[in-house]
Amino acid sequence: LPPLPSLLLSFLPPILPSKVSLLALSSLTGRQVLTPFPGLGTAVAPAQGGAHLKQCDLLKLSRRQKQLCRREPGLAETLQDAAHLSLLECQFQFRHERWNCSLEGRTGLLKRGFKETAFLYAVSSAALTHTLARACSAGRMERCTCDDSPGLESRQAWQWGVCGDNLKYSTKFLSNFLGPKRGSKDLRARADAHNTNVGIKAVKSGLRTTCKCHGVSGSCAVRTCWKQLSPFRETGQALKLRYDSAVKVSSATNEALGRLELWAPARLGSATKGLAPRPGDLVYMEDSPSFCRPSKYSPGTAGRVCSREASCSSLCCGRGYDTQSRLVAFSCHCQVQWCCYVECQQCVQEELVYTCKH
Repeated sequence: LPPLPSLLLSFLPPILPSKVSLLALSSLTGRQVLTPFPGLGTAVAPAQGGAHLKQCDLLKLSRRQKQLCRREPGLAETLQDAAHLSLLECQFQFRHERWNCSLEGRTGLLKRGFKETAFLYAVSSAALTHTLARACSAGRMERCTCDDSPGLESRQAWQWGVCGDNLKYSTKFLSNFLGPKRGSKDLRARADAHNTNVGIKAVKSGLRTTCKCHGVSGSCAVRTCWKQLSPFRETGQALKLRYDSAVKVSSATNEALGRLELWAPARLGSATKGLAPRPGDLVYMEDSPSFCRPSKYSPGTAGRVCSREASCSSLCCGRGYDTQSRLVAFSCHCQVQWCCYVECQQCVQEELVYTCKH
């Protein structure tokens, strides 16, 4: 079975959207209408018949996964949406870091047990879980529909309405799609599976019950409620925090169960013994390179834009930075005109841009 991050990244075009503007990245919330990247317009119906089967055959999937794809109209488009969502969220969360989720020609990073690899596994599984759930509620998948959680049906004066995100179907399908869980004697395989589950749990923790009141004068005599996933940006932020506190692990054999378990050795000088990582911890096995210079894992930080006050010192790795001045046009002195439009002037101001030296 292909590793989950490479599975999703294999759907991306040869040139990844590394030049996407920060405005576009900052506006990505995970609640957009699901359409193939880069358009974010009206939702389209999934490919039917031969077109759907052809899309599945073109994807880099295992034989069993291709069979599942062929039986699930709309899945190919959903996988592509998940790939782009995970990549853009990764780029946004690491936009001020030395490694900025740049993967063009450097997918060898997926073969290593770095913290960055752990984040890729988690954000990939989270994006796929999130996108599948929303594809169901958006009518993009034929075999699933709205969430039908029974938890609210017994509550009087509540009516289950609208179309909730179907997280239950999403997690069940993803478990089947990724294949059965087996006890592994390989530390890397155990770590990858652990980080994949961290991503899925991060999406689950963001599921909320949203309600709307109905009644005379807003009396809320009846409430219409549905399940709704939080914006994917919140999931990305939660995973980034777990990346910052990721746990380095080694392996230990559980004699009672006869299988290998993840184990976090005690730190030097610590009075506590080693412990197994918590279910919500991202885990890694190897210390990351500095990512300062070009390598097979990163293009380095030369030429990267930085903030003089916040990030230039770390991002430029002590090489210093260049300062350039540029003129930026923006709308100003805006006034509402009768009746229905806003009139603005164009102003220009000087802006200093700082870039890391080579």
